[in-house]
Amino acid sequence: MDLSCGLAAAVAVPWTARARGHNLALMKHIAVLTSGGDAPGMNAAIRAVTRSALDQGMTVSGVLQGWQGLVDGQFRQLSARDVGGIIQVGGTFLGSARSAEFREESGRSKALRNLAQRDIDGVVVIGGNGSQTGSYRLSQLGVHVVGIASTIDNDLFGTDITVGCDTAINVTLEAIDRLRTTGSSHNRAFLVETMGRDCGYLAMMAGLAGGAEVISIPEFEVSASEIAQRLRAAFERGKTHAIVVIAEGVKENAASLILTLISRGQVLSCVPPRLGTSCAALRPAPSIACWLPGWASMPSSH
Repeated sequence: MDLSCGLAAAVAVPWTARARGHNLALMKHIAVLTSGGDAPGMNAAIRAVTRSALDQGMTVSGVLQGWQGLVDGQFRQLSARDVGGIIQVGGTFLGSARSAEFREESGRSKALRNLAQRDIDGVVVIGGNGSQTGSYRLSQLGVHVVGIASTIDNDLFGTDITVGCDTAINVTLEAIDRLRTTGSSHNRAFLVETMGRDCGYLAMMAGLAGGAEVISIPEFEVSASEIAQRLRAAFERGKTHAIVVIAEGVKENAASLILTLISRGQVLSCVPPRLGTSCAALRPAPSIACWLPGWASMPSSH
């Protein structure tokens, strides 16, 4: 059975946008929502969508709390003033939430009904992989959807760089730069684990820019033995510090890597991260300081 037919039958109010086609001039009312993990630049994207649509004479409704808000009918009309002063603010002022209910036919039926009852002609979805999967599901039901790729992971097909990715790289790079300074002072190797899910872009770009000695990503994973060999080679070349960048999607993440190296005697000891900063809409890259045999004696804790 065609799913779209079943959902269309469940909507009491006719879907007006279907009759209007894709002519932008005929669109009078759009909705904008943010979904999934928040990313730097989401508020700027909401602002751009809202003010561009208002300039075209459209009405703009913000959907609160992402896909769940679309199911629950949480809408608020947006004016130019409503999106003023948010361009530099992290996160999303509309809120973001994933929705298990939207994955079900009954949930999507509610979403369609809420859109139709408000005569909304199209939806702009700002989010990452999961959010755009929802966009596709909605478009398959006849809704006009525009997806804005927004994720620090930069793992969406069809776009060179996603909203939030550049900021994430720079914040990670800043953390690496600070860790390198400490590493040079105390003869330490630092293991930095970045976000990115199954995509190594964030780890690769930050690691390259930060001059990491080793970068391990899902697309090209470096074994614990090879990491130890590279660090030993760096020590033998006279280096007093080292940075290893690990993407979270690798099979052997930072925690398991440290345990492996310690069990083999390739690392003397390690300490947990104590990063002193956290950024709105960003997760600071966790790090672990390691002491390799021959590099430095174990410092006193303080």
